[in-house]
Amino acid sequence: MAQPNIIFLLIDDLGCRDLGCFGSSFYETPNLDRMASEGIRFENAYASAPVCSPTRASILSGQYPARVGVTHYIGGQDTGRLASVPYLHYLPLEQKSIATALKAGGYQTWHLGKWHLGDEDFYPEQHGFDCNIGGCHAGHPNNGYFAPWKLPTLEEAPTGTYLTDHLTDQAINLIHNRGDKPFFLNFWHYAVHTPIQAPEHLIKKYQAKAKRLQLDQVNPIIEGEPFPCLHKSDQHITRRVLQSDPAYAAMIENLDTNIGRLLDALEQEGLTEDTLIVMTSDNGGLSTAEGAPTCNAPMSEGKGWAYEGGVRVCQLARWPGRIPAGSLNHENVTSTDLYPTFLEAAQLPLIPEQHVDGISLLDAMTMNKAIPERPIFWHFPHYGNQGDSPSASVLEGEWKLIQHFENSELELYNLEDDVSEAKNIADQKPEIVNRLYHKLRTWQSEVEAKIPEANSEWAQRLKYPKIENNAHI
Repeated sequence: MAQPNIIFLLIDDLGCRDLGCFGSSFYETPNLDRMASEGIRFENAYASAPVCSPTRASILSGQYPARVGVTHYIGGQDTGRLASVPYLHYLPLEQKSIATALKAGGYQTWHLGKWHLGDEDFYPEQHGFDCNIGGCHAGHPNNGYFAPWKLPTLEEAPTGTYLTDHLTDQAINLIHNRGDKPFFLNFWHYAVHTPIQAPEHLIKKYQAKAKRLQLDQVNPIIEGEPFPCLHKSDQHITRRVLQSDPAYAAMIENLDTNIGRLLDALEQEGLTEDTLIVMTSDNGGLSTAEGAPTCNAPMSEGKGWAYEGGVRVCQLARWPGRIPAGSLNHENVTSTDLYPTFLEAAQLPLIPEQHVDGISLLDAMTMNKAIPERPIFWHFPHYGNQGDSPSASVLEGEWKLIQHFENSELELYNLEDDVSEAKNIADQKPEIVNRLYHKLRTWQSEVEAKIPEANSEWAQRLKYPKIENNAHI
């Protein structure tokens, strides 16, 4: 069998309930819903971090962010009761990326869209990609989604051209002019990251829909507690409690339409059965800050948080003839699993010393084989922009333990019974807490995870009593 083409679609900030096939009744996503019906839907898929850059580094390296050294969104440097923890502001060149491995195995390698893994010395071309369209240091289109975008690696289009449309045009052009070798298309959309902007006709469509459903009569935002980080200490967390933002819904529909265009291009070229497509998100949906454009309910919180809304993501895969249509997987999978999955699909040798934290999902996708049970870890020792404080966590089976670094509190949830993480049962299950906490601490030591320490500036500025440093690993 010939090597398949591989398309990896990474959506920025897509929430775990932002697609129709994952439960949304307000957003309309017929093309991604069709992709789910023609392939497999992962019900318990997780990003390696609650923010973008760490997850992206994890996908490309097959390693957890704490092991790679990229634990925060690049550019982030926030403090609160705890001081900022140092991290790498680039994906190290010594990491053998999945693009480098596939290129060595005979693939053309193309990157389109967001990168956010370092400055020019660390752009996609330095990590095994033959071409780079739009990937740079920027975490979002600072000049907005309508041209001119002012992205240094993206040629400008006529004024007013919508970025998601234009990037899809470029992807389709690459496919039409692909040559003879199989290709790896690493398509990392800027959508649906802020700024929340979309074509006006689609915004009007969802304004009318919200009015028809009487969602415009409901205040979707609840103001909560103050932010725990110093740079937002004068502001309050704002939580969205239902999906009703017309502009965000319009962005989702436009994105879905463009993915449909990509699927149609494969069909036109006779490549549908020769192409594995995987779609997922880099973190949960933005629901507690910066306009809070979406809601992840029944999952708790969203982007930037250790809770399910921050790390659980939509994930789909389609490969007609190999992946049975309408498949559903309920096992826990995460970002690090994509590297070995792509290698195995490409019929290339695995590189276990590189993708040390991942497990290939190919047999699970194509033959419904069980995925070996293993713990999944997170380490986010930072204050983000969305309201959570530094934390780490571990998931094993249905049990999830969260470690909060500010006060050393441990939370335990049974996600099978309590997916909303509404009831902390740590005091009822001390044996499970001890077992999972030991695994988490052992892993943190193994990967040399950096633990945040007390911040003297917090006590000085806000006149809070000093707190003791967290115990070191």
